[in-house]
Amino acid sequence: MQTATPERSSLAMANRAVSAATLGTALEWFDFTLYGAVAATILPKLFFPALDPTSAILASLATFSVGLAARPLGAIICGHLGDKVGRRNLMLGTVSVMGITSVLMGLLPTYAQIGVFAPLLLVILRIVQGFALGGESTGGQLMALEHAPADRRGKYSGLIGMCAPLSQIVANAVLLTLSATMSAQAFLSYGWRIPFVASVVLVLVGIYIRVRVSETPAFVEMKRSAIAQKGRPLHDAFRLHYKTILRMMLFFCGPTALFYLAVVFTLSYLTNTLGVPKQTSFILLMIANACAIVGSIVGGLVSDRVGRKRALLFASAATFVIMLCYFPMLGTKSFAVMALAMGLFMGFTQVQTGIQPVAFAEVFPTNVRYSASALAFTGASLFAGGPIPVVATWLIKLGNGSPWGLVALCGALNLLSFAMIAIGPETAGIDMNRLDSVEDVTGQSDALARGASA
Repeated sequence: MQTATPERSSLAMANRAVSAATLGTALEWFDFTLYGAVAATILPKLFFPALDPTSAILASLATFSVGLAARPLGAIICGHLGDKVGRRNLMLGTVSVMGITSVLMGLLPTYAQIGVFAPLLLVILRIVQGFALGGESTGGQLMALEHAPADRRGKYSGLIGMCAPLSQIVANAVLLTLSATMSAQAFLSYGWRIPFVASVVLVLVGIYIRVRVSETPAFVEMKRSAIAQKGRPLHDAFRLHYKTILRMMLFFCGPTALFYLAVVFTLSYLTNTLGVPKQTSFILLMIANACAIVGSIVGGLVSDRVGRKRALLFASAATFVIMLCYFPMLGTKSFAVMALAMGLFMGFTQVQTGIQPVAFAEVFPTNVRYSASALAFTGASLFAGGPIPVVATWLIKLGNGSPWGLVALCGALNLLSFAMIAIGPETAGIDMNRLDSVEDVTGQSDALARGASA
């Protein structure tokens, strides 16, 4: 019988950690896609029947936005706790809350059954879920990457990054299958509930894996230092690392805005502006998501070989070029040309998203890594991700159907992202157990570590 070496045991633990992280991220995006779909179609009829159709849709979509708005608070509080009590314990809590709220949404009585309490409970569940998701995103990434061998962090990062497009494909396929195999009345009555309730399987598997994952070596090492007792993670993140947080947030604004542009706005643009049939538009989006999965994995792997900075700069430059051609290629209405445009656009955007987890994790020291990463990640989603579909629709209307105003905005965000990558350091292979910053602009953390040790 072969005895497990420390290296083999460490790698096995790293594999469990990345499995736990991908399951949590997959559940997050699975819920995002499911709720986004039913919020515009099913929920207005079941939870807001007293309103006129337009007001009902707006009210339903508002519950979707409430969940997004709760994420920053979750990121701030969970980030602070994750830096104080550990990644593992917090991740067990967030994935449990995510699963419970998803199941409760699937079992929630409608307006016809309990009246005004139905939409009220729906809003409360969305707030709780958004709070948990705010902490889950960064925590899952750190649990995987702080366990990962230095030469495989990019690979693990790409696996985490692919969850968004993969979950979009799975969630849409589930909804399409259910709606195609059930009558409209059955789907309205209980069919839409099935995916929410079934997500409990993902949760149980996620909890099982996370229970078997040990606390990360970086956090264990940090707890041995005096800084663990004297440091204040959230306060220290703002005070000592605000420049790095801002730079990473501005970097990720570009990929975040372009991802939401592709998966939310493009579908509307194809059907409403170009007159492309909905079924064709849906197939194009599925192809684009498949390319995004490849882009995420390739981005992570390439960053292990050439470094985070070079891989990100190349992907950002390629995305900018494709952005200039994107709408003219869609305007041809040729299926092959549109598929090529969307595939390249999503693919190179997702190359950056696949590198994001490891780029964020490596640039911050252990004692504030959770707090600082969560602030940067959530800030980009809040300022660039959520608003872009609405802003894009307004710019298209302002330009009388011309997309060039939108191209200018997205191009500017992409150039800003490129600049933030260019001025940052290379972080591949850096020691993840350190308590000092990787950047000179936040070198004050050295003084904090020395002061705490004195």
